[in-house]
Amino acid sequence: MRVRDHRKAGSNFEMKRFQILLLILIVVASFIPSGCNQANVRQAIEKHISETGGSPKIVADYQPWFGDRNHIDVGYNSQDPAVIRKQIAQAKNMGIYAFVVDWYGDRHPFLDRSYALMQRIAAQETFHVALMYDETQEDNGQATDDALEAFDKAYGHYIGPHAPGREAYLLYQGRPVIFIFPKRGNTNWDQVRQMVKGWESPPWLIYKDEPPPKYTQDFDGQYAWVHPGHGWAPDGSDWGQKYLERFYLKMKTKYPDRIAVGTAWPGFNDSKASWSLNRHMDSRCGKTFEDTLRMFRRYYDESHPLPFLLIATWNDYEEGTAIESGLIRCDKGENKKGAGM
Repeated sequence: MRVRDHRKAGSNFEMKRFQILLLILIVVASFIPSGCNQANVRQAIEKHISETGGSPKIVADYQPWFGDRNHIDVGYNSQDPAVIRKQIAQAKNMGIYAFVVDWYGDRHPFLDRSYALMQRIAAQETFHVALMYDETQEDNGQATDDALEAFDKAYGHYIGPHAPGREAYLLYQGRPVIFIFPKRGNTNWDQVRQMVKGWESPPWLIYKDEPPPKYTQDFDGQYAWVHPGHGWAPDGSDWGQKYLERFYLKMKTKYPDRIAVGTAWPGFNDSKASWSLNRHMDSRCGKTFEDTLRMFRRYYDESHPLPFLLIATWNDYEEGTAIESGLIRCDKGENKKGAGM
């Protein structure tokens, strides 16, 4: 019996040892590629965005809707504090200064709760956040009321003097920054601007591309977004060079007194989105990100600095623009043109 017990104990020990070694291998295998890819993002930012006085602060568009049944499962919930803390740590390690969070006011309570949690944790982690207000999609005559209600909530809960975690909110020259993502809601921005003038510190309102001519005076600046130069090429070859050239030239010559926010992206592929239009922009083995990241240097320098550069996006896995897990790189010998998202 003692011999058999000894052999059984030895067998159990070897099995446990094997299980431990296997677990270690699995953990290492799961973290090394992601870590290397994340390092690629950090290296690209360090290479093209120096820490000199004329360099822009890097901010990244953040999707707060994962865990909501209307979106795909990416393996985490946007309302998990541990997830948010990890994402903030990763972003800071990459050189990112703030998350710009998609937000719809009370029209999407899940996203609002995600943002509230994000701001509280950002304040604790010495990070920054800002709202990207998505305009009402439906042309139902409620767009202006929706915007007024949303901005009132933003001031009371996130930006105003009594808002919890307000020290984390993104500022430019001492004033909060709010990004606007337009839809087709026909918001009367004159009314919105009139309302926010009464805030303790009126916000800078930054519109995606060019605002409607009748509301140009209501906006303090414009930001670029993922867009091809001529159209969505079937092979994804149009990575947006001409679009960004036009954006920067427009902001420097037509709107020199307005805030320009440049944008960089790793590619695009909306095949996983429920709203897919089969649009594709090749990552070009990471070159799309690097080229869009450094494009601003042709137009801005220390004498005329770019205040912010927006990465689109941190985690939009449905449209294939996420940098959260790093850049897609190609092995040597691989066909670069075919190595997309």
